Amino acid sequence: MLKENLESVESKIQAACDRAGRKREEVTLIAVSKTKPVSMLKEAYDLGVRIFGENKVQEIRDKYEALPKDIEWHMIGHLQTNKVKYIVDKVKLIHSVDSLKLAETIEKEAEKHNCISDILLEVNVAEEESKFGLKTDEVLPVYEKILQYSHINVRGLMTIAPFVDNPEKNRTIFADLHKLYVDIKEKNIDNDTVSILSMGMTNDYEVAIEEGATMVRIGTGIFGARDYSV
Repeated sequence: MLKENLESVESKIQAACDRAGRKREEVTLIAVSKTKPVSMLKEAYDLGVRIFGENKVQEIRDKYEALPKDIEWHMIGHLQTNKVKYIVDKVKLIHSVDSLKLAETIEKEAEKHNCISDILLEVNVAEEESKFGLKTDEVLPVYEKILQYSHINVRGLMTIAPFVDNPEKNRTIFADLHKLYVDIKEKNIDNDTVSILSMGMTNDYEVAIEEGATMVRIGTGIFGARDYSV
């Protein structure tokens, strides 16, 4: 199943890139493995997957110990400040920085661990009450404050778009985030660290790619539906 799913996702990413006049290498696939057993991650690893996204700190810690060390771990779920210390030196990228307070904690913990933490600012473009993230107009002020930190690199932006029956409904959300991303890149002209736009999941990643996503986070499309009862 995994092999066929990965091949299907890969062909859809390629087709979306073709439609947008983009190169396939401009888009990074993150296999979202939350709730999935280590055995399934090993199978994906054997099929060539090296970038995994997790939602929970404890799962990252457990899987980090159990799996090969050339895996890139991405924290894509909401991150509580009291959990930062457990993963700051283990993850390649934190997608879900949604407040200045969280950024301050990451800065302190990264300094303690003598590392630089790459982060994305999470933006709640649709302003859904059920979701975390900065409002669009909060992003630039927070970004400019974080630039003063020496143990954090803001690499770009992330959003979780609403779950919709028709992916086209999210096109304007992706387009709006892309505009904000371009604005930040232009302000950061002397320092080319801003290069990541993480948007699009199993339901809508093709539209996200057409609107400029450089990372897509795909779980169900690769690993199948999740069982949240376990």
